[in-house]
Amino acid sequence: MSIAILLSAILTLSALAFVVSRQRAVASAGGNLRALHSRPAMYGWFGALSAGVPALLALAAWLIVQPLLIERDLRGMFPESVQADASALTLAMEDVRRVASGLDQAVAQGMMTAEGAQDLTGQPEAVRQLLAEIGVALAADVSPEVLAAAQDYRQMAHDGALWRTALVLALAVAGLIAAAALTTRDFRARNHVERVILLILMLASSVAVLTTVGIVLSMLTEAGRFFGMYPIQDFLFGLTWNPQFRGNSTFGLLPLLWGTLYISLVALLVAVPLGVFSAIYLSEYASARVRSIIKPLIEVIAGIPTVVFGLFALVTVGPFLRDVIARPLSLGDSGSSVMTAGIVIGILNIPFVASLADDIMNAVPQSLRDASLGLGATRSETIRQVVVPAALPGIVGAILLAGSRAIGETMIVTMGAGAAAAIDVNPFVAMTTITVKIVGALTGDTAFDSPETLVAFALGMTLFVLTLGLNVFALYIVRKYREQYE
Repeated sequence: MSIAILLSAILTLSALAFVVSRQRAVASAGGNLRALHSRPAMYGWFGALSAGVPALLALAAWLIVQPLLIERDLRGMFPESVQADASALTLAMEDVRRVASGLDQAVAQGMMTAEGAQDLTGQPEAVRQLLAEIGVALAADVSPEVLAAAQDYRQMAHDGALWRTALVLALAVAGLIAAAALTTRDFRARNHVERVILLILMLASSVAVLTTVGIVLSMLTEAGRFFGMYPIQDFLFGLTWNPQFRGNSTFGLLPLLWGTLYISLVALLVAVPLGVFSAIYLSEYASARVRSIIKPLIEVIAGIPTVVFGLFALVTVGPFLRDVIARPLSLGDSGSSVMTAGIVIGILNIPFVASLADDIMNAVPQSLRDASLGLGATRSETIRQVVVPAALPGIVGAILLAGSRAIGETMIVTMGAGAAAAIDVNPFVAMTTITVKIVGALTGDTAFDSPETLVAFALGMTLFVLTLGLNVFALYIVRKYREQYE
């Protein structure tokens, strides 16, 4: 049974449990709803949750654990040289999954029977021809080991699907029966439903934390493999970035870090003043009619794809800066530069700064403005000494968001700043950033067995530490300069 059909069956049994539990609760009270401990719908929801939640949890756990167990059992079918190399084993398992998928497609399309799919051992040529006929391309010939493992993989997955269906449906039916048996007029259905809902909400709130932990652990694992191949001190303090897939590569972080921070600084110098001044005007000076027109126009910028900004940097901003400033002042002869990318990223970030700062300024109590004006302060003094300090946490958050987006931007940098890893104070020369090199390292047929590819994870950890530092610094600024009001 497919996952979609199985989910439909769980939902159907949950709906049936809702109806049965509600009717039994009403019947146990003799039709007198006031005699029930909880509202009738709560009894129904208790039945639905009893039938659906255990079944869904079992299904999710099965989908996570089954592939891991199957791959563990299949490892012994490969030569010891493959088992000892994690990258080779990963590629071999990928081939196994693709061959198994091809066999499933062949069976589904009637090109062979399910029994025939298990009788091809030792015939890789026949398998490759069959896969070619149904459009499954393989990067290499199908070895006997891969074919045998694919056949076992397919059989184990099939058997696992049968056991999965039986277990999930059994749990759903058991939950329905248990809910129907427990449902009486004195049963505290509301209390049980609220506990389950509270648990679901707690799990939902933990998703972000668990996702962050998973991301960090995955990057740390692969970054550790990279530093096992390349010295960490050479990576952190190297001044040359020169990856060579033939070997003898040099991975110096400092040129990429300099380019990332330089472009982000230019972007913030553009976005922060324009964004904050726009927010002050919209919040404190603009009439309601002007605000209703200007704010949506500013926020339209946030909806423009970054690739469009990249084209704008490539064909408009870059040539303009080159012809008007760089060439006349002998600062450069290229349209791709730090200034080009920084200005365009700054324009991209104006809506984030302006919109968030405007919202937080509007949240400042009007009584603070009235008190300041009543003491004789002018409107500008009120804004500078009352409104902005009160809105400082939100403004810092907006600036942090703009800085994080500038650090993580890729497309605009690729099209506007070039790909040269260099350390230079001239803003009219081409540079690149960490994100661009991450994309370059992971583009194409990548095998995670060389430092030229694994360096992407080391760069990713660098970005993570950089953005974490920005958050800590912003928190320090907010706590130091935040105004407290009673």
